[in-house]
Amino acid sequence: MTTTTAAQESPPAAKTPEVKTVSEVKNGFAELSRRFLERLRAVRQLSPHTVAAYRRDLRLLARESEGRQPPEIDAAMLRAIIARQTEAGAHPATVARRLAAWRMFFDFLRAEGKLRANAARRVRAPKKPPRLPRALTPEQTEHLLAAPPPADAFLAARDSAMFELLYSSALRAGELVAMDTRDLDEGCRLATVRRGKGGEGRVVPIGFAARKALRHWLTVRAGVAAAGEPALFLGARGRRLGARALQNRLSAQALRAGTGMRVSPHVLRHSCASHFLQSSGDLRATQEMLGHKDIAATQIYARLDFQNLAQTYDRAHPRARKQNKPADGDG
Repeated sequence: MTTTTAAQESPPAAKTPEVKTVSEVKNGFAELSRRFLERLRAVRQLSPHTVAAYRRDLRLLARESEGRQPPEIDAAMLRAIIARQTEAGAHPATVARRLAAWRMFFDFLRAEGKLRANAARRVRAPKKPPRLPRALTPEQTEHLLAAPPPADAFLAARDSAMFELLYSSALRAGELVAMDTRDLDEGCRLATVRRGKGGEGRVVPIGFAARKALRHWLTVRAGVAAAGEPALFLGARGRRLGARALQNRLSAQALRAGTGMRVSPHVLRHSCASHFLQSSGDLRATQEMLGHKDIAATQIYARLDFQNLAQTYDRAHPRARKQNKPADGDG
């Protein structure tokens, strides 16, 4: 009788599953994190600062998961971690950034065959509170615009026109520097903004103070514009001014005015919107002037009569009206 050996009687060994279990993750959380961070450096070529931020986020996850390996971390655990962070006072933006880092880490592990599913993709980040735009008070704005101008007549005329128009019509920096002289009507009462967000144009009113500054600038501009240059605002060489130069000039104006805060073109845009809305109470007209183009706002714009917008503007904007009517009848 043939005797079978124990090896012959034993059943064949089971194949190693494609997705490893926790016990088979030999290198542990730290090693997996190291490999992930190395990929960020070598393949995605992220900066050392960004990689360091990911490292901190992964260390927090390892600490909060109490020694569990990535395959053991499910959506419920991640939600509990997020809840603890929120209760501890972490800002929603910080929590959202950490969750985004964990999603990337788990995506990497899934591609490596360590996970079947990315639990972090089933977790929503906390809602960020609306970020309130910075705006100057009407008094601060008046002080800024009335600050002593540069000694150079060219800069004084151009800068005054730019800043008054930014505040008068709530323009973005890119919209202002993209304007051509043809975008102003004959009396500088209206401006056509052709290149706002979404590529759609809009017409905005121009207040009296801005009209006066623009008319003066146009006379100065005529003597410095390069041949065939259509741009409304020019640099010293007679060519279109860039957004960076606009920002630098406004920063210099804020410094001369002693505002004590960084004033950007968008701060003037927010200031205009805030002051206009506070004075008029007309939210629809404010949205129209700002050029916001979400679906709900667009539906409102379609029903908004432009003449009513102009009348509301003239009635409400702090610098739309003259304090003393001049004899030329400009109203």
